[in-house]
Amino acid sequence: MLEADLKAQLKAYLERAVRPIHIVASVDDGAKSRELLSLLEDLKDASPKITVDAAGTDARKPSFALTSPHTDIDVRFAGLPMGHEFTSLVLALLQVGGHPSKAAKDTIEQVAALDGDYTFETYYSLSCQNCPDVVQALNLAAVLNPRIRHTAIDGALFQAEVEAREIMSVPTVFLNGQKFDQGRMTLEQIVAKLDTGAADRAAKAIATKKPFEVLVIGGGPAGAAAAIYAARKGIRTGVASERFGGQVLDTMAIENFISVKETEGPKMAAALEQHVREYDVDIMDLQRATQLVPAGDDGLIGIQLDNGASLTSRTVVLSTGARWRQMGVPGEDQYRNKGVAYCPHCDGPLFKGKRVAVIGGGNSGVEAAIDLAGIVAHVTLIEFDAQLRADEVLQRKLRSLPNVRIVTSAQTTEVLGDGAKVNALVYRDRVGGDSHRVELEGVFVQIGLLPNTEWLKGVVALSPRGEIIVDDRGQTSLPGVFAAGDATTVPYKQIVIAMGQGATAALSAFDHLIRVPVVETAEAEAA
Repeated sequence: MLEADLKAQLKAYLERAVRPIHIVASVDDGAKSRELLSLLEDLKDASPKITVDAAGTDARKPSFALTSPHTDIDVRFAGLPMGHEFTSLVLALLQVGGHPSKAAKDTIEQVAALDGDYTFETYYSLSCQNCPDVVQALNLAAVLNPRIRHTAIDGALFQAEVEAREIMSVPTVFLNGQKFDQGRMTLEQIVAKLDTGAADRAAKAIATKKPFEVLVIGGGPAGAAAAIYAARKGIRTGVASERFGGQVLDTMAIENFISVKETEGPKMAAALEQHVREYDVDIMDLQRATQLVPAGDDGLIGIQLDNGASLTSRTVVLSTGARWRQMGVPGEDQYRNKGVAYCPHCDGPLFKGKRVAVIGGGNSGVEAAIDLAGIVAHVTLIEFDAQLRADEVLQRKLRSLPNVRIVTSAQTTEVLGDGAKVNALVYRDRVGGDSHRVELEGVFVQIGLLPNTEWLKGVVALSPRGEIIVDDRGQTSLPGVFAAGDATTVPYKQIVIAMGQGATAALSAFDHLIRVPVVETAEAEAA
């Protein structure tokens, strides 16, 4: 099942296991069950600590459970966790085998202390880059707390379950039989939903923090670069972000980051966070900024957070990034994750054999249509302009596919459904004015990005597109406030450019600090 070099790597990893790992497989006579047994044999060969029993009685076949003698650990996979989920399998083996997690100590303690019985089920697709984060988080939770159970389920393989539970987006998580959440989640986010007092405790902890010298808002490539460059100057640096990694977490393939031939967004995001943590940076994750307060007589800029807490700093670097642009038509919000999707790599496999539309004729839209054409029955690509805007090489590939229809000069006006899921889309011919209905089961929106800057209106100068206006030093219209990345007016929204901007903004903030005298406060004088 596994190639020789992968087997060698797996053997080296599994040497870290310190206790026995028992795998119980539930299989039938199908081809996928035979593949699973082959995979489990490779795992068994990779470590003397692994034993395999093929007499499991789980109703899902093929599936397997990871356990360890004298423990109550229950981690399960339904299907073959290959593709993006192979890393989840390796981590689960290590953790069931007693290898310690790298999760934060306070998070581990919080999971272990959860009181209650939790049975989680996560539906994933093998091509989803966001799914492993959720699968790995819940697997770890099941290892840390014996009252937590988790099963990771390949939605494409167990299609009947997906349809019965009306799952149209991955990852989708069920808790004790009820829908718990959808989309990428970290262990901290999951615990915060289970531990209702976590948010209040986090807010109280943030409220006690002393002023920073550089406070970065946003944890994407620009924010990470700004934090590193600021911390290397030896000054007090903090990062407040909704999710560390930002939009990079939703990016499948990265092939234009200089010196790295190819990588994936989640891997890059993890590397960014690891690099930032090498320095003395106070990372405050799961924190959404809601208001920026200009510096007062004390010389401190204020940042108010969604949880009610606030932070202060002598300088601020805004790197809040961008999000998927929505169509803004009736039915879009109603059927989000019920047929309306924004990530073809994640959700595409759930639409196998069905009819879908892709909205947008730029590179992202055409690439999405090409990828989906290999999975679904038919793709209708709808472009507002009179012609596609994607690179010619992509257009040639798209036009060569027999199950793709291209519609230009078309404005999507409504998404229709039966109340539970999408069943059609309506567009208006911008030339003739006629409306047309397209029967389908999925709509993938690929029409660009919107900067996350609504909370800054009226405080710093924004462009008509909502981007933060900056000069060549990253300075905004507000003294001491700098900005970087996709939220700014700098053209070409690219990772490498955002990182460079982040570095520029941090260096400019440091230059500002050494030129502006510190305002002496009563507190400072008392110290």
